[in-house]
Amino acid sequence: MVDQKTGEIKSIAGPLVIAKDMRGCEMYEVVRVGREGLMGETIKLIGDLAYIQVYEDTTGLRPGEDVIRTGAPVSVELGPGIITNFYDGIQRPLLGIKDQAGDYITRGINVPGLDPERKWDFIPTVKNGDEVVEGDIIGEVQESKVIVHKIMVPPGVHGRVLEIKSGSFTVDEAIAIIDAGGERRELTMKQRWPVRIGRHFKEKLDPEVPLLTGQRIYDTFFPIAKGGTAAIPGGFGTGKTVSQHQLAKWADSQVVVYVGCGERGNEMTEVLLTFPDLDDPSTGEKLMERSALIANTSNMPVAAREASIYTGVTIAEYYRDMGYDVALMADSTSRWAEALREISGRLEEMPGEEGFPAYLGTRLADFYERAGRVVTLGREKRFGSVSIIGAVSPPGGDFSEPVAQNTLRVVTAFWALDTNLADRRHFPAINWLTSYSLYLDFVKAWYDKNIDKEFQALRGEMMALLEKEAELQEIVQLVGQDALPESDRALLEVTRVIREDYLQQHAYHEIDSYCSKEKQYLMLKIITRFYQEVKKAIDAGIVTSRITAMKVKDEIARMKYTPNPDFPKRHEELIRSIEREFEALRNQG
Repeated sequence: MVDQKTGEIKSIAGPLVIAKDMRGCEMYEVVRVGREGLMGETIKLIGDLAYIQVYEDTTGLRPGEDVIRTGAPVSVELGPGIITNFYDGIQRPLLGIKDQAGDYITRGINVPGLDPERKWDFIPTVKNGDEVVEGDIIGEVQESKVIVHKIMVPPGVHGRVLEIKSGSFTVDEAIAIIDAGGERRELTMKQRWPVRIGRHFKEKLDPEVPLLTGQRIYDTFFPIAKGGTAAIPGGFGTGKTVSQHQLAKWADSQVVVYVGCGERGNEMTEVLLTFPDLDDPSTGEKLMERSALIANTSNMPVAAREASIYTGVTIAEYYRDMGYDVALMADSTSRWAEALREISGRLEEMPGEEGFPAYLGTRLADFYERAGRVVTLGREKRFGSVSIIGAVSPPGGDFSEPVAQNTLRVVTAFWALDTNLADRRHFPAINWLTSYSLYLDFVKAWYDKNIDKEFQALRGEMMALLEKEAELQEIVQLVGQDALPESDRALLEVTRVIREDYLQQHAYHEIDSYCSKEKQYLMLKIITRFYQEVKKAIDAGIVTSRITAMKVKDEIARMKYTPNPDFPKRHEELIRSIEREFEALRNQG
């Protein structure tokens, strides 16, 4: 830290402060502004003028007050204590702020991201004389009930272990001494990393392993791979936040990083209150035991909103480097883009479409590019992944606005929420005709091996039926359903089963909230068998109204509420019921 070279405030415009006498200052350097030492970051340099975005409320600042350089970029502290913590956008722990300042966040308060006084039990995994390189694991700490925090050699460090300790230490105490090319280097359990720079890795892998979510609309129709990117755009009330809660709870990942970026305070409060109480089905503990939350609500300073996204993805990359699969939920990138627009306007930059800066697409691409499944640093071959799922909040649900369109260009799975579906109480309100996933071909081999080679074919058949239904609905609106031939009316009945009994999923139901991949496959087989029998019945001259009145349809409607372990038996029973009732129907016909 420099904390010596000083300029002074020249002018103030909201979160933007212009300081003079700042020659030698670096881009993206952290500075302390005013008597209270408000945290800021330089985002533009002209001569000896530095343009600073301040991460706190600038009310009361006056020209002439000091601006102090720190000589360091915006960085996060990485080490034990991140999991189970609540942070603001610049990694200040909210509970730590409350302990120091009470219920209100005091301006200029500076609380370290990791508790410097808490001791952690460190268990070494190397011994004296071992050679280590960057990324090697030298010890472990039980960070929470379910997460083992792996202490790694920092990037750029390699050498021979001269001393390795065991016992209880704070994050700032030395736990090892390394001979790094003749220089004695002390290692602690803490690392610092600039948030705008992606952490290093050996190799980025193809997205061949799906991130299973337990949600049928995603896993079956529009899958995302581990290390993949997805966007959930939708208007107000379509279920973006609930969808992300479901993904955080059920996704096949070991660590969850949830970034509430510019969302309403009551929504973020719900997350803060529910995560510590939610039972985690994969571990048997509470979901918070493997989660880190970053809260930067709409009433917090707008500049910190821009930093919160980078803080979250840097924390996610850190746990990826330990060999964990990490799911990052960003809710929502539209509010982040609005922060970019406000700062860009204060800088008097040339506006792009709808006032957003011309570099909006580049910033979004840089953010989503930090996702991926990788081979981590270190001699031991470890695999880790960061999957990024970003919510987009287009005004009025208009997907043609710049944030949605630029996100669409860079993400590989697009889950479009539909206001009409939400109004009909169809949840999750994902529109199956406008959504897509480019991961289908990548993950096909995994599905063939781990579920069944028939799975993707069944999915394709269901999708074809839903597309045919959309065509028929246009005709129905013109001439009515009674004008359709019996085969088309029967098809509409089958697609109704697909929509209501498969695609609809109850987020708050004890059983239906999560659907295993095996259950999804068997449910598809049941619906497919029902469709085959319907076609036979129509060919035999049975009218659709008699098919609609069949009792087995009610059994199919209730199949989603059968527990996952019991479903193979239920599948056999339903198949027999379908065959038996249709045979009786044909005999009567």
